[in-house]
Amino acid sequence: MTDATSIERPPLGIRLLYALRKEPDWSTMTDEELIAYRDKANRIASARLSRVITGSPDRHAEIRWQEVALADRVLPVRVYRPSTGGTDLPLVVHVHGGGFVGTAAQCDWANSHLAARLPAVVVSVEHRLLAPGTPLSDAIDDGWDVLRHIVEHAAEWGIDPARTAVVGESTGALIVAMAAIRAKAVGLQLRAQVLINPASDLTETMYDYPSMSRYAHTQTASVPKLRLFQRLAVPPGTDPHLVSPLFAADLGGLAPALVVVPTLDPVADHGRRYAARLREFGTPVKLSEHPGAPHAFITLPGVVPQAKAARAEIAEFLRGRLAGAQSAATQAEAR
Repeated sequence: MTDATSIERPPLGIRLLYALRKEPDWSTMTDEELIAYRDKANRIASARLSRVITGSPDRHAEIRWQEVALADRVLPVRVYRPSTGGTDLPLVVHVHGGGFVGTAAQCDWANSHLAARLPAVVVSVEHRLLAPGTPLSDAIDDGWDVLRHIVEHAAEWGIDPARTAVVGESTGALIVAMAAIRAKAVGLQLRAQVLINPASDLTETMYDYPSMSRYAHTQTASVPKLRLFQRLAVPPGTDPHLVSPLFAADLGGLAPALVVVPTLDPVADHGRRYAARLREFGTPVKLSEHPGAPHAFITLPGVVPQAKAARAEIAEFLRGRLAGAQSAATQAEAR
C-alpha cells in the first residue's frame, strides 16, 4: 500500500482549475440553487470544449444516447460500442459519480476506451440525481434495474450476459457495489466490479476516518459538500445502513473487485475499508492507490496525469475477468 502522506498537493492543473472557481456554500444551498448549480455543472461537463479537461473519446468507439424502458420509468443511458461492431460482446454497466450532480457524458474518455479496447458494450446509467424527494435508494434502484434489464434482453443489446461487469465512480461506485450485492442475492453472475474512489459508509460514522479530516477541503471533494450529499442521500427516517455497502451483512461470494483509491481524497479510507471488508469475507479484491490523485481523477485526465495509468489498470483488470468462454446460449446460437 502506498503511503498517503508521501504527496500532499494535488496536480498543478487541478489547483489552477479550481482557483478560478468559487466554492458554493453547501450548508445554505436552497433547492432552487441546487438545481441551478446542477444544471450549469452538467452543461459544462457535456460541452465539447470541456474535453480539454475531461479527455477526448476514443475514436474507435461509437457513442450515442438510448433509453431503457423499465416497468415504471424510462431512463436515459449513454452507450459505447466498438466501431468495428460485433455481437455477443461483454457488457460493462457503468454509473457516473457526483450524487446530486453529474452526467454520463463526463465519462466519455474512459468508457469509450473500454468499449473500443476490451472490446465491450459499455452502458452508462443516467440515474436520478439526488435532490429533495429523490434519495440515494432511487439511484441505487436505477443502477440495478438497468443492469438487470440489459442482461434479460441480451440479444437486443448484442451482449453475452455471462460476461458482465460493473464499474462506478464515487456515488456511482456505491451504486454498483450495491448492485453486485443484489446480483449475488438473485444468482446473477457478475465477472467483476470496479469501484473508483467509492463512498461506502453513509452512517453516523461517515466522517470518522483519518482521510476525512486530512483532506476535508480538497478541490474536487470536501467535507461540506459531502455533508450536503449525505443529507440528500439519506433523508430523516432513512436507515443509512441500507445504502452503505460497508455494512452489508454478507460480502462473501461477490464478483472480484478492483478498488481504485486516489490518495488525496476525503473518502480514500472508505475505499480502503471496503476493500478490507471484502477481503475479510473472502471476496477477491485488489486495492490500487494512486498517490497525489484527487477525488474524481479518472474523469479529469486533462489535468490529472494519474488518470491514464488508472484507466489502463481498469482495462487490464476487466480484460482478464471478461475473457473466456461465452454463455451456453451464445454458443448454441453460434452453432
